[in-house]
This record gives sequence, C-alpha cells and structure tokens, in this order.
Amino acid sequence: MRTITTTEDLAAFCEAAKTQPYVTIDTEFLRERTYWSKLCLIQMALPGKTGEAVLVDPILGEGMSLEPLYDLFRHKATVKVFHAARQDLEIFFVEGNAFPDPLFDTQVAAMVCGFGEQVGYETLVKKIARQNLDKTSRFTDWSRRPLSTAQQEYALADVTHLREIYEWLAAQLQKNDRTRWVEEELAILTDPATYTVKPEEAWLRVKTRTNSGRFLAIVKTLAQFREDYAQRLNVPRSRVMKDDALLELASTRPTTMEELGRSRLLLREGRKPEIAEGILAAIKAGLEMRPEDMPKPDLSREQLQVNPALADLLRVLLKAKSEQLGVASKLIASAADLDAIAAGERGVEALRGWRLEAFGEDALRLCKGEIALSAKGNEVRVVRL
Repeated sequence: MRTITTTEDLAAFCEAAKTQPYVTIDTEFLRERTYWSKLCLIQMALPGKTGEAVLVDPILGEGMSLEPLYDLFRHKATVKVFHAARQDLEIFFVEGNAFPDPLFDTQVAAMVCGFGEQVGYETLVKKIARQNLDKTSRFTDWSRRPLSTAQQEYALADVTHLREIYEWLAAQLQKNDRTRWVEEELAILTDPATYTVKPEEAWLRVKTRTNSGRFLAIVKTLAQFREDYAQRLNVPRSRVMKDDALLELASTRPTTMEELGRSRLLLREGRKPEIAEGILAAIKAGLEMRPEDMPKPDLSREQLQVNPALADLLRVLLKAKSEQLGVASKLIASAADLDAIAAGERGVEALRGWRLEAFGEDALRLCKGEIALSAKGNEVRVVRL
C-alpha cells in the first residue's frame, strides 16, 4: 500500500498511467465546514488485478503539486474512470481548472445498462465484482492524520473494484451500441458552467411560492450577498443564513439592527456585525431596485395547457421504453418533460440526442396519433396505426 506525497512520485505514477488504456480515480474530501470542498485524498489504480493502486495524500504532501495529475487528465489516450464523478470533478475544476478527458463515469453508464437511477458503488461492487465492501470507514474524517490501515484499505477499494466494473460496463455499452449515449451525458459533467455559481443567479435556487416582484427583488439581493460572502470566506451558505431565514427576511424587510434582531429564524452566526450589516444592505438594495430590474418568476410551466390524458399515455410509453431498453426512466425523461410534451412543447431535453432515439420519436408519434399502446399480460406494446 503506497502513499504518494511528492510531486516527483506523483509524476512517475502518472507517466505509468499514460501507457495504460485507463486509470481509475476517486477522491475523499470534506465540505461540512467550507463552501469549497477540501481535498483530503486521491486514490488511483492501474488496470488488472495486480495493477498498482496508490493513495495520493495532499495533506501529508503539503508542497506537492497536482500538475502531473492534471497533465494525465489532458492525456487523451488514457480513459479516466470515476464513479459518480460530479463532486470529484468540481474539486479538480476549482483547484486546477482541469477536466479529465476522456472521462468515464460508471454511475452514468450503469443507469444506461439497466441498474436503475443513481446506482451506488456498493451495489455495482456486489453485482459486477461479486465482492462486499467494508463500510466501517464510510463516515471518516478524511482530514485527520495519520490514516489507519482500515481507512487506507477502504479508500483503495473505491478504485480497485472500479477496474472490473468499468471493463464490464464498457463492454455492455459496446455490445448494446450505447457508448454515444453515455458520452452525451458526460459532456455535461465536463462543462465549466456545471460548476460555476454566479452570485447574481443564486436566487434561482431558492424555492418560494410568492411571485411578488419586490419580494423576489429582496430574495435576489439577499441570495447574492449570501453567495458572495460564502465564497469569499469559504464558509457554507447555511452558516450565513438558511433559506427559511432568507425568505423570512424578504418578507419582514428589517431596516435596522433592532428590527433584524427580532428575526425568529436567523441563526447566531448571521447576527454577527459583518453579516448583519450585509443583510441590511442587501435588503435596502432590494427595496430600492427599479421595477424594470426586478427578477421575473418563470411562469411558463404554470401556463402550460397540459393534456392530462396524453401526459398519462406518455408516462406509460416511458415506462415501457425504460423496461424494454433497461435504462432508468428518470434518465430518459422527467415528469416535467412529459407534461411539456403533452402541452405541445418541443424544446425539452427528452426530445434531444440519444433520448430522441430511445423515447422521443415514439413520444412524438403518440402525440400525432400515429401509434397506439396496447397491453398483453404485463407487457405494453407500441402499435403503429
């Protein structure tokens, strides 16, 4: 069990990886007390049951550069294999402005290969590698040193079993001619926009039932202050204020420290002078926002004239297609997609790329009355009219 703590050793391993068709990679990190994830450990393994597997420790190797790893990311002859890669990729994008290319995500591939929605690594280890994972180190504080032998073995298992899982899934995709489907999904994971949070757009993630322009203006300025502050000081958003407190403040609109002090939901952290002054300034900016600059709620979904019977038929078609193809139904189309199609919308995700081939073309035929659905036993069949 080798732990890498120097740039030279990392470079040597990455050079060896460049001679291989793929390398499996995982990370351990902490995010409970920070806005950005704190990278604590990187695990990598080369192909084959006896291929070398290593731990890369950026905490013990405080002066180690990760540039050799980013150089490996740019090496197109070696596939970089992850499971549920989104958070791993965010770390590497934020720290090194680098994405692995080419990338393979076994969670995405497993959904296309019939393992259901967001299948866990443990499930794939059991079903494909026929092994059981030791879960005792699952809730480890990965920032503490030294790591125990059990912790190191647990971390390495995340990349050693991944080799067999990758090879099996890649073969299935090739057999079913669905490699392109996965590549389309992975393009989203390697898009910088996926990980770029613009403070001025943070209000869009706050769920509210009120469409008042002034209320939304204050929600926007409060959410922007919270995002700016959290990013600048690298603290969780919830440490500044939680969504329920933000909505309360947008409703009560305090303008003085005394009025702010009456808030029921603002936590002690949010009452500190620096945050409290920022909150009051944000509320003032929201109150003074010109009507033409106020955010407009997205009412398009509410205004859809959905044909409920057609929406139900589309749900039946989706279930039939999902079972026939062995692909998780939510990966093919969301409930909102089906309602939009039933209302005549044609710009939805379910009608693009591989989804059009797998489901969308028949969905459009169903809307035009060109096909019907029939049942035989437990099987739903498409009947051309």
